[in-house]
Amino acid sequence: MAPLSDETAPLNDTLALPGDALREGVVQALRDALGEGLLDSLIKPNDDVWVRVSTEAWREAGLVLRDTVGCDHFGFLSAIDWLPSPFGRGEDDPTAPAPERDTEIKQGYTGGSTRMQVFARVTNISKHFGVTIKADVPDHEPAVDSWIPVYAGANWHERECHEMFGIGFNGHPDLRNMYLPMDFEGHPMRKDFPLLARLVKPWPGIADVEPLPGDDAEDGGDA
Repeated sequence: MAPLSDETAPLNDTLALPGDALREGVVQALRDALGEGLLDSLIKPNDDVWVRVSTEAWREAGLVLRDTVGCDHFGFLSAIDWLPSPFGRGEDDPTAPAPERDTEIKQGYTGGSTRMQVFARVTNISKHFGVTIKADVPDHEPAVDSWIPVYAGANWHERECHEMFGIGFNGHPDLRNMYLPMDFEGHPMRKDFPLLARLVKPWPGIADVEPLPGDDAEDGGDA
């Protein structure tokens, strides 16, 4: 495949901002290479592009972004747990009645079919555009292929993701914990992991709130 280019841009204008024709070219390059492995895409006009690929196509999609689309800069890789927290929000007032909560899993841009997803951000430095790519992580076997053969910088990010979310990365050479003891049980970034400090003590933003000068509570003023 030939490297992606933006035919609408002036030949010598290296500082031109990317247009939506270029973003559409990104999606088409992935579609040509992955076929049904490209599950969904979203182009926000004059803004950015998001794509979702199948779990099996995750590593190949990275290669397409690097070699065909020309994304030569790896920004980050992480995960998100779309499960609404069973413990509520940390900023909720623990003295107030618990509000009714929505328990439906909603995966955001380009959708999804699993609770957790991995996502990454890569950039084409010369053409000044980036791509956010994500893939579903199977609920029964939370793992995807490692991106280390594609972007070496993914090493640290995958280790952190494994430690905090419990997601495996097939082919990663060393998924040891970086922050927690190796015998630590659980994954702190999962929504169903109880943050005991917040269960015992409310979020400090709602604790010890003092009335402002002029408040009714202080000066007894009429409503």
